[in-house]
Amino acid sequence: MITSPPPLTLFGALRWDVVRRHLPGPGARVLEIGCGQGAVAVRLSAAGYDYTGVELDRASAEVADARLAAAGLPGRVVHGAVESADLDGGFDVLCAFEVLEHLEDDAGTLAGWVRLLRPGGLVLVSTPAWQDRFGPMDTAVGHHRRYDPPHMRELLRGAGLADVGGQLYGMPLAYALETVRNRVAQRRLTGDGTTTAERTARSGRLFQPSSGATGAAITAATWPFRLAQRAFPRTGPALVAWGHRR
Repeated sequence: MITSPPPLTLFGALRWDVVRRHLPGPGARVLEIGCGQGAVAVRLSAAGYDYTGVELDRASAEVADARLAAAGLPGRVVHGAVESADLDGGFDVLCAFEVLEHLEDDAGTLAGWVRLLRPGGLVLVSTPAWQDRFGPMDTAVGHHRRYDPPHMRELLRGAGLADVGGQLYGMPLAYALETVRNRVAQRRLTGDGTTTAERTARSGRLFQPSSGATGAAITAATWPFRLAQRAFPRTGPALVAWGHRR
C-alpha cells in the first residue's frame, strides 16, 4: 500500500472502513462504476487489485487517471457510460459507491451491471439510507431517492444476486455531517438552475479534500467514529450492501 493515498472525504473515510472489510483478497478483477476522483481507485490498485474505473464526469475521470499515474499504479479509468466503455466482463467485484441513488432506473441499470460479473462475483454498493431523511442536499446533488435497507435487499435480489446483506454506517458523525450539508444546500445549491444530470456530475467534486495534510487530519479525526460505527452496524444514515451473482 502506498504511504499517502489521495485524501478521502469525511463520509468517504467512514464508508471505506466498512467497504474494505468486504473485499476479497488481492488479485481480484475490480470494476468501480462512478469512481469519482480516484481516492478509492488508488487504494484498490495499490492493494494489488486489477482495477478498472468508469466515470461519467470528465473532470473527475481526469483527476482519477492522473492520481493512478502519479502513484505509478497499473489501474485504468474510462471516461463515459458503462454501456459504451467496451468492458469485456468477467469481473470478480463490481463496486458502485454513491451511484444508484442518481439513477432513474436503478433496478434495470443494476441488472445490466451484474452481467459484467463472473458467476459468484461480488456486488458492493453504498447509498444514502432512509427515504424519510431525503433533504436539500439530496436534491442539490441529483439524488432520486434514498434506500431503506429492506428496499435495498429487494433491489439486489431483483438484479439476480444471492447472499444479499447490508450494514448501516456513520453513527454518530454522519448525522452531524448530513445536517451541515443540508444547511449548505439550502443556502447555496438547491434551486440554482442546474439540471439533475448537472447536479449528479458535480456531486463527485463537492467537499473533496485535495491535500495530503487534510487527508491525514481526516483519517485521524474519524478514527473514534470509525470505531463507534463498528459497534452499531444497524444504526446510521448511510448504507453499504452486497450480494453475489447467482
